[in-house]
Amino acid sequence: MNFLTAIKILNKSLKEKQPKEFSSSWIIVNTPDVYRYIWKNVRTENNSIDWDRVTSHLHRYIQKHWVRYRRKQAKAYENLVEVDRILNKYKEKLYTFMTPQHGKDQHIRDRIIVALVRISQKGNVLAQKELISWIRYIVDDWIDKYPQIWRWRGYSDPIEEKIEGCILRFRYTGSFLGYLFKTLEYSGKGLKPLCSLDDPFLGGAKTRIDYAIQEQE
Repeated sequence: MNFLTAIKILNKSLKEKQPKEFSSSWIIVNTPDVYRYIWKNVRTENNSIDWDRVTSHLHRYIQKHWVRYRRKQAKAYENLVEVDRILNKYKEKLYTFMTPQHGKDQHIRDRIIVALVRISQKGNVLAQKELISWIRYIVDDWIDKYPQIWRWRGYSDPIEEKIEGCILRFRYTGSFLGYLFKTLEYSGKGLKPLCSLDDPFLGGAKTRIDYAIQEQE
């Protein structure tokens, strides 16, 4: 068995049985050979089962039924080795946080983020700090580019609180950045702008007030 075969078998079993939700326990019971393959061969940088890799290859309509074990609140700890294992593996790809070149770069960036998210959720505060520092590059770029996010300009501490909250709450396979973007978009609607409406926008072609007037028209 290889990875693609395991995914094919798992997809087929889930399609046939259509559970309202499924977890690693469901996979053990219903496709034990697949579970044994995953347990042995699909591992994270820190040697836990990489369920994010598994579920990301399932059919999209199946992914939303995946549930992780509900953990008790994690006890905070510091482990730089866990963080370094991830960063060293992807050290040639850290540029993707600032200048992703294509879709493949974005996929790799998502994998780095989710890897750091998962050990942050275990309680590793160093992983959380590292992840927040990298994601700030992306959020600062969003603020400059997207009108849905620009109200967050100047709210440095609340931005980091929102990122931290998203790290702790992220449960499902998919884009963490997509989840964060929507969180900032919806929660930022009530913010009072701290920037000037005369600030350049869209590369300097317009000011923010120009954009606001255009949207109202």
